[in-house]
Parts: sequence; structure tokens; C-alpha cells
Amino acid sequence: MSDPRFFSVVGPFTLSELAAKGEAELVANADGAVLVYDVAPLDQATERHISFLDNRKYMDAFSVSKARAALVLPELAHLAPDGMTVLLSKDPYRSYALIAQMFYPRVAPEPWVAPTACIDPSAKIAADVRIEPGVVIRANAEIGARCLIGANAVIGQGVSLGEDCIIGPNSSIAYAIIGKRVNIYPGVRIGQDGFGFAMGPKGYVKVPQLGRVVIGNDVEVGANSTIDRGAGPDTVIGDGTMIDNLVQIGHNVRMGRGCVMVSQSGISGSTHLGDYVVIAGQAGLTGHLKIGTGAKIGAQAGVMRDVEPGETVGGSPAVAMKDWLRHTAILQRMIKDKGRGDK
Repeated sequence: MSDPRFFSVVGPFTLSELAAKGEAELVANADGAVLVYDVAPLDQATERHISFLDNRKYMDAFSVSKARAALVLPELAHLAPDGMTVLLSKDPYRSYALIAQMFYPRVAPEPWVAPTACIDPSAKIAADVRIEPGVVIRANAEIGARCLIGANAVIGQGVSLGEDCIIGPNSSIAYAIIGKRVNIYPGVRIGQDGFGFAMGPKGYVKVPQLGRVVIGNDVEVGANSTIDRGAGPDTVIGDGTMIDNLVQIGHNVRMGRGCVMVSQSGISGSTHLGDYVVIAGQAGLTGHLKIGTGAKIGAQAGVMRDVEPGETVGGSPAVAMKDWLRHTAILQRMIKDKGRGDK
């Protein structure tokens, strides 16, 4: 449950209100007027809370939970303990997320400009923005309504931020056009030089990086991640993409809508991703690849070839997931057989 020192809950809400917001359905004969005051995990919930079950591993906790209500799959509703009201959902976790947002909505920042902020006179800043101590905003930058610029962040010359963005402390943004409702976590670096050199026996010649970073709406960029600007074409991050902490995205990369990159993964320059691509932790993609819409890259995979739409790959070098699993099983069997032969 949330600590009131850090989180402010609103409500209460009726079960009917929660069901409507959560895209769920109250079971027959349930009292929709019952009030719920907060969300909580199954094992911590009381009669004041709503919880959820979307993984059968937690059936034991569900069966003894004291929650007043829970979001569950229809086929599991009959297993609810006495006293619990069930809200039927085809996707309980999504329903829980929607309901949790009701209790913990994003609150617009209180407008304020810290005296220690350094803002160029040519910058265009909406009246209801919050700018915390140590912020630097350079010439001709544009900051949209209700943005929050965290302490010691640097917004470079000409950078544009849409409405309702959150820029975390100690982050830096340059050569970038950023959409609405974008959340940049602390320590992020956006728009620095791409890693571009002409290589040869006479040494390395730096290639000027003349592109931008263009980020769509509703994107998150996790703490200490980096997104290089393009060499000529832009680096593009599509709407709704979620980027975890410690991720590296090289110059000229183009990511479609709704992609996911998990911590410590990286994409080399000029690789293009379709929509809804998922890249698991510590996976690496070489440059100039095409990753099709809906493709999935397994954890620690090393991708050195194009990936077809909807394909799932794993291993290094990455192959079709079923082949990688087969290769792993064969190798383990060979090791066991070798071990028995040595005895």
C-alpha cells in the first residue's frame, strides 16, 4: 500500500464507477454502490481496497484475500473468497492500471520558476510551467503548458516540449522535438552526437551529426538512458513507446508506435523498428536492420539480421526462438552425456 508521505490518494469511488473505468463488469447481484477507498495487493488488502488477480501463481493469496473487491478473469470468479465482490475483466492487469489511475491521478505541477534557474529571454515558456532550481533553458526553446522541469535539467537551444511533459532532474535535452505527455526520467541524455566516424588507415574523421531526435506523444524514457540525434535523418521514437532505464538508442534509429525496450538493451545506428516491437533486457541490435511490426527480441539476444513481423528470436546470434530453445536443450544434453562418459 502507498505511503502517504509520498502519494496522495483521491476517492472513494463506488464499485460501479470502478467497473466502468476499469472496462470490467460487476458480477450479478453485486451492490454497485459499495465504496472503495484505495488499491492494494491481494495479501495486504482489507475491506477498504480493490485488488486484482491476473497470474495463477497467486491463487493462494487470492483465496484468502480480505480485499473488498478484485478484478479477475471470468473463469476464476467462482474461486473468490466469501465477502469479496468480483469485477470480471478479460485483462485484469489493464483494468487495475486504469483504476489505480483514478485513485492516483497525475496532478499538474504548481507553477513556479526558481530564482536560480537560468532562462534565455528568447525562450517561450507557458505560464503554468514549474521550473526547479538550477535549470538551464537555452535560446528559442519552447516549453508547453503544465510541464515540470526538474532540478539541474538542461533544455538546449531550439528544443520544443509539448504539453504536460515531465523532465527529470539532471537530464539534458538537445536538438530535439518532443510531443505531449512525455516523461523523461532523471539522468536521461537526449540529442547528443551520434557515434559516427569515417574509419580508415589515416585515422578517424568525425562525421557531423546534423539530424534531430523526434519523440512522439505519451512516451517514457527511463533513468540514465541515452538517445543520440541523427546523422542527417532524424532519430525517431514513436507514440506510446516505453523505454526502460539504462537503454542506448543510436543515431538514425526509427522506432514505431508502442515499442518496448527493457533495461540495458541497445540499438545501433540506422536500425528501423515497426510498431509494437518488444526488446527484452540486455538484448543488442546491430545497425541497419529492419525489425518487423510485433516482433519480440529475447533477453540477451544478439540480433545481426532482419527480423520478420511477428517473429520471436533469442540467442546470440539470434535465431527463431524455437530453434534457440532446441539448440540449448541439445547442448545441455551433450554436456550431460559428456559428463557421464568421463566417469
